[in-house]
Amino acid sequence: MRPDSVRFFARSCRSLTCAVEPLLYRKMRSLVVVAVLASIGHSALAQDIEADRRAAIAVADSVLAALSNGDNATLARLTLDSAVVGGAGVRDGVERLSLRTWGLYINRTGPSTFTERGFDATARVQDRVAQVWMPYDLYLGDKWSHCGVDTFTLIKYEGRWRVAALIYTIEQPPACRKHPAGPPVH
Repeated sequence: MRPDSVRFFARSCRSLTCAVEPLLYRKMRSLVVVAVLASIGHSALAQDIEADRRAAIAVADSVLAALSNGDNATLARLTLDSAVVGGAGVRDGVERLSLRTWGLYINRTGPSTFTERGFDATARVQDRVAQVWMPYDLYLGDKWSHCGVDTFTLIKYEGRWRVAALIYTIEQPPACRKHPAGPPVH
């Protein structure tokens, strides 16, 4: 507001409030506009993060399906060339640990003989890095083998989420739980 406008309001008003109200109104209007724009920006950012969470979980689900189907072409598309896979747990009273590259892992001999299914996945995303935590169960043919948690570390590169690492536990109930849908249907 120009200084001569303030003098006009001051002359036409009997109190200072009358002169100050237009200034306060303009300031408040500016603050409201800034708040609305900020909430729109925050909402868009939250939507982007949620979309990235869903996309990261979809990649993790796709990796498990490709592993179960022996689909190495899909695995190569969903993982980084330098990705690693490893597991830790106790089976039959023996502590086990493995860590190897995806190349060694997916080029095992013969077709897949297992079905691994994840459920109740959660994801955290920060910029171009995501972490997916997904309980799973694993069946060898029709026989239940074990369950545990898969943890996927993903990196967004060239607009796509790709797996950099998959580390999993190998457990037996009650330390973990089977898929809520029951055994897989073949």
